[in-house]
Amino acid sequence: MLFRKKIESERNDEDVENNHEKEMGFLDHLEELRWRIIKALLGVVLAGILVGIFINWIMINVLFQPANNTIPPLNIINLKPYGQFTLYMEVIIIGGIILSIPNILYQFWRFIEPALKPNERKYITAIVIFSTVCFLGGIFFAYFVMLPTALGFFADFGSDTLIHDNIAADEYLKFVISVLLAAGIVFELPMVSFFLSKIGILKPEFMKKYRKHAVVIILLLAAILTPGPDISSQLLLGIPLFILYEISIIICRLSQKKEKEFLENN
Repeated sequence: MLFRKKIESERNDEDVENNHEKEMGFLDHLEELRWRIIKALLGVVLAGILVGIFINWIMINVLFQPANNTIPPLNIINLKPYGQFTLYMEVIIIGGIILSIPNILYQFWRFIEPALKPNERKYITAIVIFSTVCFLGGIFFAYFVMLPTALGFFADFGSDTLIHDNIAADEYLKFVISVLLAAGIVFELPMVSFFLSKIGILKPEFMKKYRKHAVVIILLLAAILTPGPDISSQLLLGIPLFILYEISIIICRLSQKKEKEFLENN
């Protein structure tokens, strides 16, 4: 009896909290959004400062190292007087964004928290951690698997006696960063599936029914995102994408199952 009263009291508290959140006006939401953006930008600035401290090591041992590992090594040149300064600033900004991804995701989820159900809010920390792991996992996969394969293909392609490959530093860096970010975003597929299933848009039955169509889309997406035209590079991205699709089906099923159990118990 006491346990039941305690549960009812907690539910009443949640109802009061929900009613208070629903009373938030448009200007209140704008104010909340402004502070979330400020906190996210502050995290980017602090992370950018950290990247700036180690910028030389990052440029030499991380971003331009894959060009030295190809056979033959790619020759990277600077074509503009201010080229290196621009490259360094771009790396500091983008590196700051990547390092502060956990804070950016946390601020995003805290902003939409009032729209979530009470039983869903407790998953915010887990969602932020899982989203960060997926994003960084995509970046690591691209750096250690996709980039060496693609750059190795470019370095070995064609005739080195007829055409000499002197690659502009800004074009090389743009290529590397686009591959890393594209892979990081693509690896967020399980997290996107979880969110869409929570709001009722995506169903596991739908994903299983159109699995064959998804395979075709995945292959097309891999062909677009993969820098190298060879089939091996496309499979390097296509296979993980298909695995992520299957993981997304499992996540959707578990998410819907928990939602159903919660509704039945309440």
